Amino acid sequence: MDALLTPQALAALLDATDVRLLDATHLLGDPGGEQSRRLFDDGHIPGARFMDLDHLVDPDTSLPMMMPSPERFAAAMAALGVGTDDRIVVYDQSPLHSAARGWWMLRSFGASEVAILDGGLAAWRAAGLPIEQGAAPDGEPGHFVPRPPAAHRRTLPQMQANLTIGAEQVVDARSPARFAGAEAEPRAGVVPGHIPGSQNLHYARLFDADGRWKRGPALAAAFADAGVDFERPVIATCGSGITAAVLAFGAHLLGHPMTVYDGSWAEWGSHPDTPKAKD
Repeated sequence: MDALLTPQALAALLDATDVRLLDATHLLGDPGGEQSRRLFDDGHIPGARFMDLDHLVDPDTSLPMMMPSPERFAAAMAALGVGTDDRIVVYDQSPLHSAARGWWMLRSFGASEVAILDGGLAAWRAAGLPIEQGAAPDGEPGHFVPRPPAAHRRTLPQMQANLTIGAEQVVDARSPARFAGAEAEPRAGVVPGHIPGSQNLHYARLFDADGRWKRGPALAAAFADAGVDFERPVIATCGSGITAAVLAFGAHLLGHPMTVYDGSWAEWGSHPDTPKAKD
């Protein structure tokens, strides 16, 4: 299964018994994900389940969107009927392109066959394909066997150590204004700015005007223009780990690995002992 599917390619897979569809819509300013779930109930691809990113988090930290434990994630996926060996297609209805976060979490915890619907639900609708409404019915539980996501994730101590050794590049998916520290952060107690030495690649630059992913040379140019050198390891960061996963998926389309700093600026910008740079 390709990592990026057209609506027509996905439609051809809907009858396959090992294909699972997940709506991973996440919106800013939507505490608890209530608006995201209403969007799902108002219209979703037939057979899809709602991947509730707002609750797939670590409940023992005040930081937003931190990765849950493998056991918590596995239980949530099993409840959605998703197994580790299934072919999983993730899509969204969000300007944040939050399906990439769902893709990254699934891959981090051990699923190998995970794809994203190019253009999300908007592209599916534009293709004239069917829509279901209402909550998804309960189904058979899945068998999801998780693995620890250490290889895909960076922690605050690792990021602090990288400041000294400089072994990994850091690329920030936030807007240029937020990266420069020119506008206030949306979360209380978070200082504006960016990690010293990091580069800025706004996640929106990876998409065409119709919301579909850039491909090939156009996608590679977006990374190159931001100064990203794929000959060296790269860490993606953002505000809370959502759009950093967009950069990671873009790199994946180009055949390159990219890790994600899970705490992102919500953690770095609120920590009293981390240096903050401004342009």
